[in-house]
Amino acid sequence: MAGRLAMPVLARILRGMIRQGALTIVDARGRTHRFGTAADGWPEVTMRFADGRIARAILRDPVMGVGEAWMDGRLMLERGTMLDLLTLVRGNTPWEAGRRFGRRRALRLDRVNWARRARRNVAHHYDLSDRLYELFLDPDLTYSCAYFREPEARLERAQADKMAHIAAKLALKPGMRVLDIGCGWGGLALYLHRVAGVDVTGITLSERQLAIARARAAAAAVGERVRFELLDYRAVEGRFDRIVSVGMFEHVGPPCYRRFFDTCRTLLAEDGVMLLHTIGLFGSPEPTDAWLRKYIFPGGHLPALSEIVRASEAARLMVSDVETLRLHYALTIEHWLARAEAHRAEIEALYDTRFFRMWTFYLAGAIAMFRHGELCNYQIQYVGDRRALPITRDYMAEAEAGLRGR
Repeated sequence: MAGRLAMPVLARILRGMIRQGALTIVDARGRTHRFGTAADGWPEVTMRFADGRIARAILRDPVMGVGEAWMDGRLMLERGTMLDLLTLVRGNTPWEAGRRFGRRRALRLDRVNWARRARRNVAHHYDLSDRLYELFLDPDLTYSCAYFREPEARLERAQADKMAHIAAKLALKPGMRVLDIGCGWGGLALYLHRVAGVDVTGITLSERQLAIARARAAAAAVGERVRFELLDYRAVEGRFDRIVSVGMFEHVGPPCYRRFFDTCRTLLAEDGVMLLHTIGLFGSPEPTDAWLRKYIFPGGHLPALSEIVRASEAARLMVSDVETLRLHYALTIEHWLARAEAHRAEIEALYDTRFFRMWTFYLAGAIAMFRHGELCNYQIQYVGDRRALPITRDYMAEAEAGLRGR
């Protein structure tokens, strides 16, 4: 689209979109465009375009256009924050209302995570500096959705409550063998052993995560009962009473869903229980946006509930419980963004300004999507046999209360 036409077209779209809150754009020629109306509880944002290419890029792909211009310093915010801007856009186009802004494109081949590609994709994100994660996560380095019993809870409390919530759903008994697929820095595996006396094998494809997890197990003198391996889930052998996977399924990719669940079914004892915790989509399947795949999670795909259940049904895994966490991840990432912004100088010293802008755009975008878009978290419990668990959910609440009391 010709440069002189791009801004008028973008302005027309925004005029019909921004109803609540106020957005002002100063374009590359110095002209001011105003959209929406100031309203209580809604942000007011002013941004400036350094050149005419930005409007064209936003029309082609809104997330990529805004994200790359922001990273390059060509899109500047003179009033408000990036979270304010994305809240204006997503808040005025909520998923529930059937309104959306932007198109998504994805190459199907990019979603096939063969073992070698999976290792490379994981390293792209999780083998960044250890210090980066220390600066914005809780001290336990839990890089997944917390569980907020109260919206104002501290992040550390909410992450501890998430582990108790998961442990209760696993119905653990001392001596059980547990497989943690995508164990991160080892926090959940160490917690499950500590509170339930189980033996845990945690697997990851990140060398940095593996080193830290093993060091933590050694420091706690539990290395013989909590073991961590650099291993793809497809290479695991043995049988486990329980399988848990938190924040890993997003990296599997739809072409490999059936293989994932077939593998889990083979590894799970006949009376075993599995708990899958994953980011997911409300509604029907969609490809992950191009900016996120390019800069943050190559090979990633956020599944719809229908995709998950279809693949697990084929593996003869029985869904015994489903919980949808609608706002918990937005609350979690708000803490992460605030901590990242508080440590801006240190993050820029580790990398540079462009990286900091990229990282905060990722976090701010995620908050907006969990608050207003199609993103949520699913916790899906599976059993290999319908008699593996009590026939009511009371045992979960009882176990969780006891774990929180510790």
